Amino acid sequence: MAALAMAVAAAAAAGQQQNDKCSSTAGAGRQFQNWKMKTEQAKKAEFIRTAEKLKTQLANTEKDKSGHLYNRKSDFRVEYSILEELEHSMTVMRKTEKAKILQQLSKIQNNVKRLQRQLKDVKPTPEFVDKLKEMMEEVENAINAFKEEQKQIYEQLLKEEKTAINELSVLERKVELWALGSSTTEKVLKLPSAGVLVDKTLENHLPEEVVEFERFLQQTGGRQGGWDDHDHQNFVKVRTKHKGRLSYMDEALEYLCGRTKEDIKQHDKWYQEFLVLHEKKKESIKKWKEKQQQEKEEKLKEKEKSEKMFKEEWLQREEAQKQKAEEERKRQQAAIEAWKKQKAIHLQWNKHHN
Repeated sequence: MAALAMAVAAAAAAGQQQNDKCSSTAGAGRQFQNWKMKTEQAKKAEFIRTAEKLKTQLANTEKDKSGHLYNRKSDFRVEYSILEELEHSMTVMRKTEKAKILQQLSKIQNNVKRLQRQLKDVKPTPEFVDKLKEMMEEVENAINAFKEEQKQIYEQLLKEEKTAINELSVLERKVELWALGSSTTEKVLKLPSAGVLVDKTLENHLPEEVVEFERFLQQTGGRQGGWDDHDHQNFVKVRTKHKGRLSYMDEALEYLCGRTKEDIKQHDKWYQEFLVLHEKKKESIKKWKEKQQQEKEEKLKEKEKSEKMFKEEWLQREEAQKQKAEEERKRQQAAIEAWKKQKAIHLQWNKHHN
C-alpha cells in the first residue's frame, strides 16, 4: 500500500515537473516574442527618427539653395537658371516615376487582396484550385517583375552615384589645392597625371599633411579603401550607428554579402587611419588659411602704418610750407612798412628844405 502511495506521489511529481517545464517553455517563448516585438518597434522608431532628420536637412538645403543659387538678384542668375531648369525637369521625372511605382504597387496590392478574399471561401474543386493557382502565379509574377525593374534602376543609380562621388572627390581635391594659392599647384593639376600621382613639384608646394593624405589614398585604393562604393557606404553607416564600437561588426556582416569578419576588421583599420589623416589634412589647411589671413592682416597693418606715416609727413610738409609762406608774408610786410617809413622821412626832409 505504501509502495502504491509512493508510486502515485512520484507520478504526480513527474506530472508537475512536466507542467512546469511546459509553462517555462511557453514563458520563454512569450519573452522571446516580446523581445522581438520591442526590437522591431525600436528599429521602426529609429527609422522614423532618421527619416525626419533627413527630411529636415533636405528642407534646410532646399532653403539655402533657393536663397543662394536661384536668387533673382544674384550676379550669376544666367548660369544658375540652367541648374534651375535641370532641377525642374528632374523633379518632374521623379514625380512621374513615383506615380508609376505607386500604380504598380496598388495593382499588386489589389491582386493580393483579391487572393485573400478567395482564400476565405475555399471550395475543394479542381476549378477553384486552378483559379487560385493562376491568381497566385499572377501575383508572384507581378512582384518578381517589380523587384527586377527596381533592382535594375537601383544598380543604375549606384553607378551614377559612384561616378558623381569620384567627380566630386576630384573637384574637392582641386578646390582644396587651389585654396593653397600656389601657381605651381594649378600647373600640376592641369597635367594628365595629376589625378593619379602626387607630383614631386606638388609635394614641394603643399603642406606635408596634404601630401601624406593624397599618397595614402593612392596606395590603399582611394576614398573607399579598395571596396566598392555600395559596401563602403553600408560599412560607414553601420559603424557610425554603433559609434565605432566593435559590436557593429556582427550587424555589418548582414549588409556586406561576401565579406568576412576579417575583411571588416582590415577595412576598419584602414578607415581609422583614413579619418586620422583626413583630420590632419583639414587641420593643416585650416592652419594654412589662418596663416594666410594673419599675413594678410599684417600686410594691411603695414600698409595702413605706411599710409599714416606718409600722411603725417605730408601734413608736416604742408605745415612747413604754410609757416614758410607766413614768414615770407611777414618779411614782405615788414619791408613794405620800412619802405613806407623811409618814404615818409624822405618827403618830410624835402618839405623842410623847400
